[in-house]
Amino acid sequence: MARNADSNREFISTAQAARQLGLSLGAVQQMVESGTLAGWKTAGGHRRIRQDSVDALLARSQQPSAPRPRNGSGKLRVVVVEDDSLLQAVYRETFASWPMDIELCVLDHGLDALVELGREPPDLLIADLRMPGLDGFEMIRRLRENPVASETAIVVVSALTADEIKTEGGLPEDVTVYRKPVPFHQLHGYMQALIAQRKRTRTN
Repeated sequence: MARNADSNREFISTAQAARQLGLSLGAVQQMVESGTLAGWKTAGGHRRIRQDSVDALLARSQQPSAPRPRNGSGKLRVVVVEDDSLLQAVYRETFASWPMDIELCVLDHGLDALVELGREPPDLLIADLRMPGLDGFEMIRRLRENPVASETAIVVVSALTADEIKTEGGLPEDVTVYRKPVPFHQLHGYMQALIAQRKRTRTN
C-alpha cells in the first residue's frame, strides 16, 4: 500500500500524527509526553513526531485479526484498564476472593485495551480515565464506535468529578461512573447483576 505524503517524512507534526492515527490532538500530545510516541520539541515549542513511531502504533492497533466469538464458557469476562500497578494488584486479589466465575484481563494502556477488545469483546470493561498515552475518554469513544463491542458494559472508576468529566467532553450515557477509591462493594453488585442478565439471555 502506498504511503501518503505525510508518511514520506521522517518527522511529522502533531496534527499529521493525529490524522493518521484517527485520534484527537490532545491524545497524541499525551502519547508524546508519556513516551508512547517518539518525538521532540522545536525551539518554538512545536512537537515533531517520528513517522516510524506512528507507523509502529498503527501496526499494533490495527493488526488484522478476526474477532473471536463472545465468551461462551459461562465465565464473566472482565477487562480492567488501570495504569497504577498497586490498583492492578488490588483488582486481581479482590476479584479472586469473590465467589464468582470471572475471567480477568488487566491492562495498563488504552491502546492495548482496544486491540484486546477488538479480538474478543468482554462482558465488562472497567477503566480509569486519566492514563498515559491513549486516555480513557478516547479509548471509550473509539470502543463505542466499534460494533463488535456494542454489547460490552462499561464502568469508569475515576478520581475526576462529574463536572471535570463534562469539561473533558463527557462520556456516553450508558457508561456507569464510580469515584475513586474503587467501590468494590458496588462493583460486586454490578457484576452479580451482569451474571444474572447473561443467564437470563442464555435461557430465553
